[in-house]
Amino acid sequence: MDIITRRFLPIISTLLLILVSLSSLASASLKVAFYASTCPSAEEIVTSTVNKAISENSGIAAGLIRMHFHDCFVRGCDASVLLASTHGNPAERDHFANNPSLRGFEVIEDAKAQLEAACPQTVSCADILALAARDSALKVGGINYDVPTGRRDGLVSVADEAAENLPAPTLSADELVSRFSRKGLSADEMVTLSGAHSIGVSHCSSFSKRLYSFNETLPQDPSMDSSYAETLKTKCPAPPSISDPTVSFDPSTPIRLDTKYYDGLIDHRGLLTSDQTLFTSQSTREMVLSNANDPANWSQKFAKAMVQMGSIDVLTGSNGEIRKHCTFVN
Repeated sequence: MDIITRRFLPIISTLLLILVSLSSLASASLKVAFYASTCPSAEEIVTSTVNKAISENSGIAAGLIRMHFHDCFVRGCDASVLLASTHGNPAERDHFANNPSLRGFEVIEDAKAQLEAACPQTVSCADILALAARDSALKVGGINYDVPTGRRDGLVSVADEAAENLPAPTLSADELVSRFSRKGLSADEMVTLSGAHSIGVSHCSSFSKRLYSFNETLPQDPSMDSSYAETLKTKCPAPPSISDPTVSFDPSTPIRLDTKYYDGLIDHRGLLTSDQTLFTSQSTREMVLSNANDPANWSQKFAKAMVQMGSIDVLTGSNGEIRKHCTFVN
């Protein structure tokens, strides 16, 4: 260790402690049943709205869970992903990482309208999104957990920040670990949360390179099961193509949040590079095996990881605002 490093090490350590403390403080300011006195029906309204939407369209569950994740990874869990673009300022939701992949905006707006009628400017859009993700996990996976609430809504949404913060479908396991670590999430929490890909769909463009042009010498990704690849080719046209269909992440139980996703990785049937790398990488392989072999434990870990993710850089107290409408600031 050189002199400069030794001199600045105490300063760096102090800064890290401050950052951890601030993160813990923000998380501690959230609490279960935050609206018990100010809007007692808040969680019931969100739950009934989400259940109705999923009953009509099961795919909404994956959309709401994914939206909560995409919100928290950009500017923290402040509902910035819900803000619409304005003249001269493209918002997160219109970035290619979110549009057209995110869905369920209308469900959040429906819940918000009901909450504004019942308790004007009381329940934040950020909390609605966190509760909607929880209710989705319960509806399609039987995973139940309490959501600490008390988040406030952000005032800014910038499209380019989506690419800077959201993990791309082509990342390796080590890159994913690094990206999640920046948000205060461990490698095991990353692998656990990746199980959300047990439900939902992906556009062919997110993985077609694995089928048709993997590298200069191989047309197909050797880490993908060949029969699975052939099946995907019947659904995804070779690029360039005008159409961009969608396929299920987990064809075995596409509308059930479960550990079949990890079974698929073990069978080399992970859809995205960022899926399959969790099993092919030695650093995360055992985590995949553990989740596949113990569904009950995975469910418990998933619940805890969702709560942890939901506390990333939250706005509380007098920070931010409570939006009247989730798509634009007051």
